[in-house]
Amino acid sequence: MLGSMAKEPDRITLQHILISFAGTQTDATRPQAEAEALARQVLDRVKKGEDFTAVMKQLSDDPGPGLYGLANRGVRQQSRDEYPRDGMVPAFGDIGFALEVDGIGLAPFDPASSPFGWHIIKRVK
Repeated sequence: MLGSMAKEPDRITLQHILISFAGTQTDATRPQAEAEALARQVLDRVKKGEDFTAVMKQLSDDPGPGLYGLANRGVRQQSRDEYPRDGMVPAFGDIGFALEVDGIGLAPFDPASSPFGWHIIKRVK
């Protein structure tokens, strides 16, 4: 008998901190190894309760608002402010849809699934 997997929600809202490095289509100039170390430090800080929004505003390499609504695969977007899951890098949705509300996870850098760097993701809705 196969174990049952929890059904993913139709839509979620995420906040994220992008820690990028030189050569990733961002303005970041830090070396890749420095970015990885910083991403792990940031993950530790926010998991220990440091204010996610404050850390995001201080350190994120995402030029956008850092807050994203995502519609899951096969779910119609409700507004222009909501993005289709497949319109984002794969790791972003893969981590985000697996989190509980207020859960925090890390999407590590991967050239295929997370090409902009490390995403520290918090599910807010």
